[in-house]
Amino acid sequence: MNISLHDGPLAELECDALVKPLAGGAALGQAAEVQIAALRESGEIAGKPSELTILHEPSELAAKRLMLLGVGDALDANQAFCMAGQAVRGAQQRKFKRVAIALADGELVRAVAEGCAYGGYERPKYKSDDSAAAVEEILIVAPGADTGVFEAGRIVGESVNVTRRLVDTPANDLGPEEFADMAESMGKAAGLDVEVLDEPALEALGAGSLLSVARGSARPPRLVRLSWNPTDATGDSHLFLVGKGVTFDTGGLSLKPANSMEKMKYDMAGAATMLGAITAIARLGLPQRVSCLLGLVENMPSGTATRPGDIVQAMNGKTIEVINTDAEGRLVLADALTYAVREGATHMIDAATLTGAVSVALGAVNIGLMSNNDSLQSHITTSGRAIGEQFWALPMNDEYLEPMKGDLSDLRNAGTDRKAGTITAAKFLEQFVDGTPWVHLDIAGTANLDKGVPNAPKGASGIAVRSLVRVVENWSNGGLG
Repeated sequence: MNISLHDGPLAELECDALVKPLAGGAALGQAAEVQIAALRESGEIAGKPSELTILHEPSELAAKRLMLLGVGDALDANQAFCMAGQAVRGAQQRKFKRVAIALADGELVRAVAEGCAYGGYERPKYKSDDSAAAVEEILIVAPGADTGVFEAGRIVGESVNVTRRLVDTPANDLGPEEFADMAESMGKAAGLDVEVLDEPALEALGAGSLLSVARGSARPPRLVRLSWNPTDATGDSHLFLVGKGVTFDTGGLSLKPANSMEKMKYDMAGAATMLGAITAIARLGLPQRVSCLLGLVENMPSGTATRPGDIVQAMNGKTIEVINTDAEGRLVLADALTYAVREGATHMIDAATLTGAVSVALGAVNIGLMSNNDSLQSHITTSGRAIGEQFWALPMNDEYLEPMKGDLSDLRNAGTDRKAGTITAAKFLEQFVDGTPWVHLDIAGTANLDKGVPNAPKGASGIAVRSLVRVVENWSNGGLG
């Protein structure tokens, strides 16, 4: 699907459908506007978000159809993103090949470009009769639009889809080695330096916490580092993006029930999110030093698997009693965060599908956010809010660490009850950041769509990639340079 800017007269634009958001859309000429006004007056269209109306053979327009999309009272970045994605999805369903989106100006061209790419996402093809029709061309008409801003939107939208495609890929085709190979290929193509640490290298580093998760699987673990070191980097900061990449999670010997397991291919969504973000950052050429660490393992039961009650030693020397082998993500992140500290991180953000408890607390609306640094926390929430991605900060009182203290060990990987499970998991992770400004994002409730929405099918959501890119773009603005 080709997405481009178009600056010709709307009336002469030949396409299968001309999309007009009912707020913030371009004027289409008197005849079309009179027809739209009559539909509003009759109550046939109200302009509510996600409302879609198609008019055939509109007067005085070369387009075959008008696609009218409700966006509420005003077109903002979030509504523009959703509207564009819904328009592309609607065009696909109707087998349209050429579609144009008409905006009043270029202010929201990036959000629209991101939304078009998002709506055009194609899931991995496994059906033998998969004949989904793709839109061939999307034209965005946005007077005064900056081509650089448009191009940034296209790049970020494509990077979000990289994340979604990885998350949607079944685990038999995407284990730790396959994920590492793909990350290496994508990273180098984006201009990143890439290093892949295999099992012997992890053993040499003393990554006993991460390795304990991989012990039950025949598929060996990997730790992938992707680095962006621009020559024009501003300031001395070095942000590390750290992602949990459990390519399949059976729960280990603390086996999950069958009705919870089929979705566990998505337990690597944190790593996929960070890979999408770092490749976009590199392709955009942002002037900030950023590294990304992907902790990739498979959690399986076997005769070699870690047992409940085993005590393992993390890379930073802390000992951990494994109470529940299904609380494995924090064991992976513990060593990845320690490695980031060793490698000179000045700031860290991790993303993980870490706890079911976050879904109970926040549902599928907000990403759970926990932090030891108010400035970094605020910068992330502000960046997300500007584009409609919501982060909700949870408290991090010292008392929440108490359930995670061990009897025979320094720490335990799970508490004795389910109280505040999302927060206690974050307090566990905090023991491995060595005071470095850090934010933990629990995306377990938001990384996967249980059912389709107007701008996306059921499956991976790609949540947080766009926000993380903007966090880096506006790094100095957040007072974090």
